[in-house]
Amino acid sequence: MTLKFKEPAPIVDHLNPLESMMQRFDEAATILGLDESTYNALKSPEKAVIVSLPVTMDDGKVQVFQGYRVVHSSKLGPSKGGIRYSMGVNLDEVKALAAWMTWKCAVVGIPYGGAKGGVQCDPRTMSDGELERLTRSFTGAMRDVFGPEKDIPAPDMGTNPQTMAWIMDEYSKLKGEASPAVVTGKPLVLGGSLGRMEATGRGVMVSARSAMAKLKMKPSEATCAVQGFGNVGSISAKLIEQQGVTIVAISDISGAYYNPDGLDIEEAIEYVVNHKSLDGFKGGKIITNEELLELDVDILVPAALEDQITEENAARIRAKLIVEGANGPTASNADAILEANGVMVVPDILANAGGVSVSYFEWVQNRLGYFWTEERVNRRADRIMKQAFDAVYKAARKHNCSLRTAAYIVAIEKVANTSKLRGIF
Repeated sequence: MTLKFKEPAPIVDHLNPLESMMQRFDEAATILGLDESTYNALKSPEKAVIVSLPVTMDDGKVQVFQGYRVVHSSKLGPSKGGIRYSMGVNLDEVKALAAWMTWKCAVVGIPYGGAKGGVQCDPRTMSDGELERLTRSFTGAMRDVFGPEKDIPAPDMGTNPQTMAWIMDEYSKLKGEASPAVVTGKPLVLGGSLGRMEATGRGVMVSARSAMAKLKMKPSEATCAVQGFGNVGSISAKLIEQQGVTIVAISDISGAYYNPDGLDIEEAIEYVVNHKSLDGFKGGKIITNEELLELDVDILVPAALEDQITEENAARIRAKLIVEGANGPTASNADAILEANGVMVVPDILANAGGVSVSYFEWVQNRLGYFWTEERVNRRADRIMKQAFDAVYKAARKHNCSLRTAAYIVAIEKVANTSKLRGIF
C-alpha cells in the first residue's frame, strides 16, 4: 500500500513566520493596553521539546532525525496542534505555528491551548515502514508531552490519518490503555469524526459567506480565485461555488488555470483524483501562481503556502475580499498596504479554524464514546465559525482596525483574562 500525504512545501527563502506572528501580536497587545507582565507571559511558549530520533532505515542503516514539539499555551485547556513532516521544519517555524494555534483556538472559543510539532524529514522519499518507525519513535520520545488531557496532535503537512493511527497505537501501548483521544484526524474506524476532511474548507466557505454579507456582495455576481488545490483549496472552491460564486481560477504546484467564464470545480477535483495534480487540466488557460493572485476577482482564497502576498505584490491585488485558507499566506509587511487599499482580509486564525473546531468535536466524541452524524458536525461547526466571525467583526468596528488585528485582540484578550483569573503567573 502506498500512503498519500499532503504535498510538503518546497524550502524557500521567506520572511520568518515567528517575526510575522510577533508583529501582529504586538499591534493587538498595544491596542488592548496589555500590561508588561501579561505580555511577557503570553509571547513566550510554555515548553519547547527537541528530540533526536534514531530510525533503522530499510537498508539497515540508522538515520537520526530531529523532532520538535512546542506547547505555546495551555491556559484555556490542553494544547492542540498538528505535526508536520518536512525538510523545512525548524524551531522558529514550529514556535510561530504553535502560537497561531493558541490564537486560533481562542478566537473560535474552543477550550484548547496551542501547540505544534514537526520532524525534519522528506516523507516522499521514505517507505511506509520507515515512516511508521519514525512516527513510533517520535511518539515514544513525546510520551510525557502528549496526552488526551495535556497535548493533542493532529495531521499537518506531510502527515495523514495513518500517521495519527500509529501515534494513537504507540501511545496506547506505552500507557497500557486505549487512548483514542490522544490524537485527532484519525481514520473513521479508529474514532475519527465525520465531517473532518471537509472541515477546514467548510470553515473558509462560512467565513467567505459571512464577509460577503458585510460587504453586500451578491454571491451570484461574485468571482473567486483559489490558490492551492489540496484538501483545503479544493473543498473551499467546491463549497464557495455551491454558494453561487463563479470560480474563475485554481492552482497547484503544476501552475494556475484560468477561465473567466468559470471553471467546473467538480471536474477539476475528479481530474486531480485521477492524475494526482492539475498538470494537463484543460478546463482553463495556464497562467502562473503569481498571476492568479493579481487577477481582477472579487474574492481571493490563498490556500497554499506561507508568504504568498508580500509588500512586493500587495498593491497589485485587485480582490475586494481575501479569505486565508493557508497559515500565514500574507506576510505582515503586506497588511498595511491591503488595508490602505480597502481590501477586507479574513485572517488565517479565523478563516481556517474550521479544522480545529471539528478536531475538538472528534476529541469530545472520543471521550464520550458516542459519535455524531455528519449533519450535526457541520451544523455545529458552521455555528462556531459564524459566531467567531461576528465577534471579530464587532471588535474591528470597536477598535477601528482590520479583521486580522481584531482577531488577535479577541484571542489575546481571552487568553490574558483566563491567565489572570487562574493566577498562573
